[in-house]
Amino acid sequence: MNINLFQTRVWKHIRTTVGLGVAASLVASLTGCSSLTQPIDGVPAHRLPPEFFPAPKNNLVPVDIALLSLEPPRDYQLGPDDILGVYIEGVLPFNPPNTPPEPPPVNFPEQDSTLPPSIGYPIAVQDDGTLSLPLIEPLEVEGLTLDQVREKIREAYIDNDILREEKARPIVTLIKERTYDVIVVREDGLGEGNQRSLQAQSSEFIRGRDRSASGGLVKLPAYKNDILHALVETGGLPGLNAKNEVRVLRASEADKRKRAQFVRDFYASQRNAMLDPCVCPPELPPDPSILRIPLRLPPGVIPNITPEDVELQDGDIVYIENRETEVFYTGGLLPGGEFPLPRDYDLDVLGAMAIAGGGIGQSGRGGMGGLGGASSVGGVPPGMLYVLRQTPCNGQVAIEVDLARSINDPRSRPLVQPGDTLILQYKCEEELLNFSLGTFFTYGIQELLRGN
Repeated sequence: MNINLFQTRVWKHIRTTVGLGVAASLVASLTGCSSLTQPIDGVPAHRLPPEFFPAPKNNLVPVDIALLSLEPPRDYQLGPDDILGVYIEGVLPFNPPNTPPEPPPVNFPEQDSTLPPSIGYPIAVQDDGTLSLPLIEPLEVEGLTLDQVREKIREAYIDNDILREEKARPIVTLIKERTYDVIVVREDGLGEGNQRSLQAQSSEFIRGRDRSASGGLVKLPAYKNDILHALVETGGLPGLNAKNEVRVLRASEADKRKRAQFVRDFYASQRNAMLDPCVCPPELPPDPSILRIPLRLPPGVIPNITPEDVELQDGDIVYIENRETEVFYTGGLLPGGEFPLPRDYDLDVLGAMAIAGGGIGQSGRGGMGGLGGASSVGGVPPGMLYVLRQTPCNGQVAIEVDLARSINDPRSRPLVQPGDTLILQYKCEEELLNFSLGTFFTYGIQELLRGN
């Protein structure tokens, strides 16, 4: 075949195919382009004010966990429910005259106790902080050390002419320290040894699944009745499935009444606000009666945590909340789904696309893009991402992210926050170009090979 004739046929088919593609694209631009038929009114990311973006958390540093524990005193100070070992020769136990004294009993501590073996007969400190002994009035011992109690017992028996000074040599030891019953409720799964990564759990991160909490009643010894020991007893610090905070609900009746009154006041104000259709109903603020202790803070921020905050009493509840609602959604040309957000580092829109299975430069879902379902393999990838973000009063803002620009401009790469919906679309010109290329490679080359 003459080379000039072949070139003429090639250019003829190219002009014909391109002309058909342009004509079809012109018609499709009026009827079938998704950016026209399904428009999203977005605001470019670099034009939005800072209040529309979440605060970064890459620079957050862990709180010193020593702040979550109590500093024990140098010497153990007694209190109600402590059990002492007391031995007073001739009195406890009673010893008749002219008979050899009985040796004091030896008490071995419980299996998990850190106390050494003790000597003496067990006597508990009463709820009013007194110690009842034979032949004398109850002694006030609350807040005293063992040495101080020993001296106080000795003086009491000497002052009451029960024992001579040279015979008054009482023995006082600690058999069992008082404990505090604390309830720990955990939703992070650490109590069950479940420490799978968030990425492995993404398929399970659908609200409505089983969120059974672990934990239970924990007995904490005196001076170890703090938040850190409660967490250690139930699996350690909160895992990645939990929020970066610890909540403490006090068991006192006053705190319970405060929480109940707070809920009543909130719903009353919400009902009043709903009477006016132009007023935005208030959101539920943090309950001031619930202590919230953050576990990560910005650099240089010193947490205001006092010993009274971390000290736990009988009936207090330590609550580790699951962060199930910290998810984002995907749609459009991205594979649809619900994905958890990282807890301790930032995730921008490009990283979110990668987690969802659609990176920069890849064609749309299933390799199909453009009008009419023409294959976009080798074509132009989608270049527009919309982030639908909720605003107060049930509002919404659509953040427009030009993917080509976001690669070079960090301001055009917003961070993803909980509840965001990411929708990937072709720009209209990208869709038209992909259709034209698909039409040429599908029909133009086919006609060329036929030799028409």
